[in-house]
Amino acid sequence: MPNVTRHAIWIVIIILAIAFVFIRSGFDFDYVIPKRLTRLAAIMIGGVCIAWSAISFQTITGNRILTPAIMGYEAVYLLFQALLILVMGARSLTVLGTHGNFFLSILLMLTYSWAIHRWLFREGRDNVYFLLLVGLVLTMVIGTFTQFVQLKISPGEFSILMGYSQASFGKAGPSQLLYSALLVAMICLMGIKTLSTLDVLSLGREQAISLGIDYRRYVQLHLALIAALVAVSTSLLGPTAFMGIFVANTTYALARTFKHRVTLPTGSAIAIGIFILAQLLVEHIFNYKTTVGILVNLVCGAYFLTLMVRTRGTA
Repeated sequence: MPNVTRHAIWIVIIILAIAFVFIRSGFDFDYVIPKRLTRLAAIMIGGVCIAWSAISFQTITGNRILTPAIMGYEAVYLLFQALLILVMGARSLTVLGTHGNFFLSILLMLTYSWAIHRWLFREGRDNVYFLLLVGLVLTMVIGTFTQFVQLKISPGEFSILMGYSQASFGKAGPSQLLYSALLVAMICLMGIKTLSTLDVLSLGREQAISLGIDYRRYVQLHLALIAALVAVSTSLLGPTAFMGIFVANTTYALARTFKHRVTLPTGSAIAIGIFILAQLLVEHIFNYKTTVGILVNLVCGAYFLTLMVRTRGTA
């Protein structure tokens, strides 16, 4: 990918970010602009999490139409929120607070990831496709149980739960953003040290093993990093469904390479740009009559269907 193209993408992102912060702000540095800067920070952290996790996940699975959501992380998050509201009602918002909910959600998703990885990779198992199958089944089972819990709560409490099920950049406060940024930075630093190994994993299991890669070890490592990134983005923003598929495939088309030192930063820029553009549309075009989650899921879901049809037609 030419450096000019990469620089152009980041220039566009910077222009969008400036527009997001200052359009119709009245240059109010006391309230409006600080609030927008907080949302911009959430967008940047979430964009990096989604791009990095989606591209890494597709590399490990060798499939361009999969997303980490298939492993059930978002389903676990929604079930946890539903159970909190069922047990505590609206008081859960004040009992746990935003910090308590945030950290408990991350801990729960990481525990879920650790449990299924430990179970599925024991006794020398390293079949990623079996892992995906189990993840898909667990997602369906957990989703069904969440729907059952939803029937037990009141309409008012259900509206609170719906707030958790939609992506939003206004949920997190400055302290949560700081903790998230530090955690994401640590995860990315760990991932950067193994980018060359990730490039080899993209060749497939047999080829990676023949080139001397400890396949099981590195797959477990990257799945753990992916789980942590998804946990942070889901707890910070909410579920994002098909966003990862759209970002990853757009990145491949623009980068014209599968080298992760190129695709990961490019994908992060694309994800950030999509989120900023969606937020601009929500605020200034639709006047908050829709949400970022609805716009993103509509566009990315339509792209996913198009990708499925095109892939089927060329198979």
